[in-house]
Amino acid sequence: MSHFTTVKTKLKDVQCLKQALEDLHYEFLEAEDHQGIQIRGYNNTHEKADLCIRVSKKYDVGVKITEHGVEFIADWWGVETTHGLTEEEFVSQLTQRYAYHKVIKEVKARGFSLEEEETEEQTIQLTVSKWL
Repeated sequence: MSHFTTVKTKLKDVQCLKQALEDLHYEFLEAEDHQGIQIRGYNNTHEKADLCIRVSKKYDVGVKITEHGVEFIADWWGVETTHGLTEEEFVSQLTQRYAYHKVIKEVKARGFSLEEEETEEQTIQLTVSKWL
């Protein structure tokens, strides 16, 4: 019996996702040649994903890349009991860091520069400018 559950998101920029994972100090592995990489769940069960995020010694979170956005797949009970984060907390933390990198990427692509960055509790405030 599988204990894996999938969380669908609207996150589409895999590079920003990888930067967010690095910010949060998660080790991750990528599947080679679209073969998929195994993620670990309860009682040595496995699923395939495009990225494998190592969250503990026994449990992983997988990332499946779809045309609609990435999906996180995991045995969330195992992740919570071994890593101390619920599914909601994990996705929330990762989404915030992803959004940060996505905003910075888009700001730079539009010719703006980051002038100031201020973090207070769980809020990040960015000030950008552009010379005309």
